[in-house]
Amino acid sequence: MKKIFLSLLSSLLSCGALFAQNSFVHPSSDGYLWPEDPAVLEKLDAWQDLKFGVLIHWGLYSVPGIVESWNLCNEDWVVRPEDTTYEGYKRWYWGLADVFNPVRFDPAQWADVFGEAGMKYMIFTTKHHDGFCLFDSEYTDFTIAKGPFSKNPKKDVARFVFEAFRKEGFMVGAYYSKPDWHCPYFWSPYYATPNRHINYKKDAHLDWWENYVGFTKNQLEELTGGRYGKLDILWLDGGWIRGEDVGLAEILPKAREVSPGLLSVDRTIRGPYENYQTPEQRIPARPLGHPWETCMSLGNDWGWTPDNHYKSARRVIDVLAEVVAKGGNMVLGVGPTAEGLIEEKAAVILREIGSWLDRCGEALYGTRQAEVYHDGNVWFTSSKDGKTGYAVYALQEAETLPETIEWTGNLPKGKVTLLNTGKKIRPKVKGGKVTLALPKNLPDEPLAFRFDL
Repeated sequence: MKKIFLSLLSSLLSCGALFAQNSFVHPSSDGYLWPEDPAVLEKLDAWQDLKFGVLIHWGLYSVPGIVESWNLCNEDWVVRPEDTTYEGYKRWYWGLADVFNPVRFDPAQWADVFGEAGMKYMIFTTKHHDGFCLFDSEYTDFTIAKGPFSKNPKKDVARFVFEAFRKEGFMVGAYYSKPDWHCPYFWSPYYATPNRHINYKKDAHLDWWENYVGFTKNQLEELTGGRYGKLDILWLDGGWIRGEDVGLAEILPKAREVSPGLLSVDRTIRGPYENYQTPEQRIPARPLGHPWETCMSLGNDWGWTPDNHYKSARRVIDVLAEVVAKGGNMVLGVGPTAEGLIEEKAAVILREIGSWLDRCGEALYGTRQAEVYHDGNVWFTSSKDGKTGYAVYALQEAETLPETIEWTGNLPKGKVTLLNTGKKIRPKVKGGKVTLALPKNLPDEPLAFRFDL
C-alpha cells in the first residue's frame, strides 16, 4: 500500500501544474435579487466594509498535495496518473482518510498569519465535493473526527477554527459543498460515476434522492444550529445542485435565529439564497451594482500543494485595488499543509500584503465605489459620505515607479497625502487632469493617495 501511495503521489506531483483550472471554475449567476431581510442587508453592508478575506481549503487532498476533490470526477479534462484505474484511484483517494493526521493543527497560527495579512473575514471549508468532513458530523463516519485524528482534543476541527478567528475579530463563514461524491445517495455504488452530477435518474430512484436531501439538511443544521457558534456567512458550493433542492428554504430561517443576518451564498444560483455573487479566479470587466466577491487562489490550486507558484504581494494588492474600486470584495484562497500549518513561503507573501495595508488600507477598507472608478492603472474609491477620495496606483509586476502619476477626474481639493509615507504632495490640476510629482527614493510598490474632493 505504501509503494502504491508513493507511486501515485509522485505521478500526481509531476502533473500538478497541468490541471485545467478553467474546467472547474464556476460561472457567475445571471442577475441578482436583493435580500429583503433588514438584518441580512445590515450584515451585507458590514461585510462590504471588510474588503479582504481568506478562503481556506483543507482536507484529504492536502495529504499528497493535489488539487481538491476533482480527480474523483470522471470527466475528460481531469488528469490522473496513467498507471492507475479510475476505481483504483477512488479507493486510494478515499483511503487517505486513514492517514490524514494533522498533528500540528494550529488554527491560532492561521488566524495570526491571516490577521497580519490584513484579512478581515474567513471562510473555512467544512466539506468539499469529496464528502470528507472537517467537522464532527453525526451522519457520516467520513470525517476527520473519526480517523487517526479522533483522539486529538481538537478533533472537531471546524469548531476550533471558528473560535480562533472569532477571537481575532474576523467575520467567520462556513464553506459547504452541496454535492457529496462519497455519499451513496449522491453517487450510488449501483451505477458508474460518469460526471459531477448524481449518477442516477432522480425520478427512477426518488428514495435515493430524498435520502440525500435529508442527509444534506441534517449536516447543514449541524453547522448552523448553534454547535459551532454564530456564523456570518454560509458559503454553499457546487452550483449544479440548487440550495432550494436540499431544503435551504427550511434551513435558513432556523439558522438566522442562531445567527441573525447570516449571509447565504448559494453561489451561481440567482435568487433569494445568493446574497452576494462569487466570480471565480477573475475580476468582472466592470462594476456589477450589487454585492460581489472575487474568489481567487494565492497559488495555482485552492489547497496546499508542494512547490506552488504563488502570486506576488504586488500582484495581490493590484487585484485587490481593482476589485474594491469596482465595488467588490476579494477572498484569497490559501491552504494549510497536511500537518495543519500555513507554510512560511505563503506567510511571507501575506505579511508583505499586510504591511502595505497597514499603511495604505484606508484607501480600501470601508470605502465605496467612486463615480469615476479608474483611469489606466489608477483605481479610485471614496469614503461613504463622498467627501474623501482615494487613488491607488497599481504598480505592475515588472514596473518601476515613474517620476509622475497622472489621472483624469476625481479632482483633489488642496494637497494630496501619500499614504505609503504620510507625506503631502501638492497636485497640479489643469484641464480636468491631475499630475503628481512623486517624492524621490520611494520603494517600488503600489501607491495609495488620500485627498478631499
